[in-house]
Amino acid sequence: MKSILTALLFIIVFHVGHAQSWIDLTPASIHHRPADAAAFKEIVNVLQEEIAKRSGITPSVSPNLSETTNASIYLVLDKNLTELSSTLRTDLLRLAAPTQEGFRMVALADKKAIVIVGKDVRGVLYGVGRLLRKAEITQGHIRFPADLRLSTSPKYLVRGHQLGYRPKTNSYDAFTVAQYDQYIRELALFGANSIEILPPGTDDEPTSRHMKLATLDMVKEQARICQRYGLDVWMWYPNIGKDFTTPEKVKNELAAREIVFKAVSKIDAVFVPGGDPGELEPDELFEWMDKMALLLNKYHPKAKIWISPQSFKPTKAWFEAFFRHVNKGYPWLGGIVYGPWVKVPIDQIRKIVKPSIPIRNYPDITHSIAAQYPEPDWDPAWAVTLGREAVNPRPKDQKFFHNIVAPYCIGSISYSEGTNDDVNKFIWSDQDWDPKTDVRETLKDYSRLFFGADLAMDGALGISELETNIKGPVLAANQIERTLLRWQKMEQSASKTLLANPRFQMGLIRAYFDAYVRERSIYETQLEHQAYEILKSGEGNVQAKAQKAINVLSKAWNEPVGVLLRERCLALADSLHRSIGAQLTVTKHGAMPGRGNFIDNLDYPLNDAPWLLRELKKVEKMDDTQGQQALARLLSRTYPGKGGIYDHFMNPTSRARVVPTKHNWNNDPESLQSSRIGYGMNLPKEYFDSFPRMSTPVPAVPRAWTSQIEVLYDNVLKIKYDQLEKGVKYKVKVVYSGRFKSNVRMMTSDGSLIHDYIKLGEQPEYEFEVPAQAIKNGEVVFQWNCKEAERGLQVAEVSLIRTEL
Repeated sequence: MKSILTALLFIIVFHVGHAQSWIDLTPASIHHRPADAAAFKEIVNVLQEEIAKRSGITPSVSPNLSETTNASIYLVLDKNLTELSSTLRTDLLRLAAPTQEGFRMVALADKKAIVIVGKDVRGVLYGVGRLLRKAEITQGHIRFPADLRLSTSPKYLVRGHQLGYRPKTNSYDAFTVAQYDQYIRELALFGANSIEILPPGTDDEPTSRHMKLATLDMVKEQARICQRYGLDVWMWYPNIGKDFTTPEKVKNELAAREIVFKAVSKIDAVFVPGGDPGELEPDELFEWMDKMALLLNKYHPKAKIWISPQSFKPTKAWFEAFFRHVNKGYPWLGGIVYGPWVKVPIDQIRKIVKPSIPIRNYPDITHSIAAQYPEPDWDPAWAVTLGREAVNPRPKDQKFFHNIVAPYCIGSISYSEGTNDDVNKFIWSDQDWDPKTDVRETLKDYSRLFFGADLAMDGALGISELETNIKGPVLAANQIERTLLRWQKMEQSASKTLLANPRFQMGLIRAYFDAYVRERSIYETQLEHQAYEILKSGEGNVQAKAQKAINVLSKAWNEPVGVLLRERCLALADSLHRSIGAQLTVTKHGAMPGRGNFIDNLDYPLNDAPWLLRELKKVEKMDDTQGQQALARLLSRTYPGKGGIYDHFMNPTSRARVVPTKHNWNNDPESLQSSRIGYGMNLPKEYFDSFPRMSTPVPAVPRAWTSQIEVLYDNVLKIKYDQLEKGVKYKVKVVYSGRFKSNVRMMTSDGSLIHDYIKLGEQPEYEFEVPAQAIKNGEVVFQWNCKEAERGLQVAEVSLIRTEL
């Protein structure tokens, strides 16, 4: 209900407004000082080319600031404002002066003029970006809101995104130089001032079948493009391997870096992760950075090194040593980076680190599960189909994530693995510019600029609705059909150019995909219900019932639903591969497994069919007595017996037993100090079976095991049971099925040991006696923890079973 009301409010606010008056810029020319011709060359090119692409008109350029009676766009630096005529600058002077990289912009209807005054050259670029975002540009016509008066400057110093040319990404490795140029340009139009590139030889394959250039050659091009647009170049450079102290290792690593640093024309900063990847202890890490800094500054004298406290094995001693080194104030240290797999919350880091040492954010905007900011309490249907790295516009979530961390940072460069997070990039850039920006405005600008002026509203609504689609239970998500209808209406009226637009294609594929998954969810839920009814009935022998139930479950692929939706998804996956090199399947499109290949999950089973089929096939081979017993066990799998309790933590009643901390998703969306739902399984291959229409095996276990209650690092998970019967003994059955292979211990709050450390990942089910003394006044609190330096733990099911005295 809450998501529906939010969507309605979104629509209402979008449509409330006033009649807009416009300035006709169709015949406009671009004006600047003759002395600024070189500094403004690329900015003018951007403005001309982006207008020409959309209108077929290339504005002329006049190297003077003289006032004219014709429609005009004036570009000027703040220091040269007095060179404008008094009539052009009067309204500008009423606005606050911009600061670094900021600009003032006024529309003067009576003069048919737009005046952009930048504090510096970048400010002019960002002013041009705002003009393009707000203008309505159609074939043969250009107009601009006549009432625009704006003075704006960026809130945060660093605003950018990581664009790694490496096989692990879901599209970047297929980019041409021209595509990188256009993509970087478009990010700049929304205020980005930094691009982070990757060297050859990171934690990845050396090349892929998609690459148009050798890695180093493309990295050189990326840096050149950034120079062209006056942007900062960051380089993410991890330390792969161990032992960076031996002379031979140091020599080889320095030699590899020298090739890169010498070849790349511009590097303003290097970001070295402490881990993810990387395995160096802080003493060794900082000693190695001393050596690397000397080499870096040989070729890039002003470049600084930034280091993150990321670590997959985060001990207290590691962090103490890391921050001790940070606070020494090494001359090469630009600051520290906060990102995924940083165990210490950012507010605590800000207290630990000297105020003079800045923090840069490195947010994961690309992943939906197994991530820094996973979708909260995601319906398992989305977790197994959309998975970790699908097309994932999350505008409202991204604003929330940004604003909860931003006060501690000087800005952000996002962690991105491809174009799947395209919308999120533009949300972050706008929030880094001004965290008060309404995401609806960003989405309208995005849709106006990239889809066309006539789709500014519907495009923005459609993108927002894709985020709403996947909130809450999929079976209750009636809005998915309305979202699809909106995208289909846009599709039906779209030009060939728009239909080939990868941003439009990404919106379309999600709308069709969401509708297909929901239709399948409804259908397969019904089939499972029918199968259980057959198994519960008294008709026929057990083998016949098993076969009949198998036949019903098999209708999911023998008599499938949503055939046309599925075909459209496959066709759009091909279109995205053609348009932007998107890799949405492993075999056909060359995706890295477990990355952006969510189309491989189109037909992932959405009920308990994999487990039921495995068990029912066993029943078919049993005699009647054995079969009846096996069937009884199957039908009562989650029944804990008289006076018992069964919990699976996707269920709200079960979730309420998890003892809360003062932290939750609203103040801890990274779950560094609170529990969350996790997804995935890390069990031996014998727990997986092949399945129709799936290219890889799926877990042949109860579906409930594929989602768990999860805590990270050394947080303690506590689950409370009360109103237990006095004088009764209990045993507890626990299912461990998550992705972390940690060593986990289970105790009670009074210190009673349920089990000592168990290495997870070998078997899922365990059963233990509950010590009588652990139950006091009908209550017991179970608690779990893993060993120090482990990533966390997950519990899928808990059954508290009454045993007779």
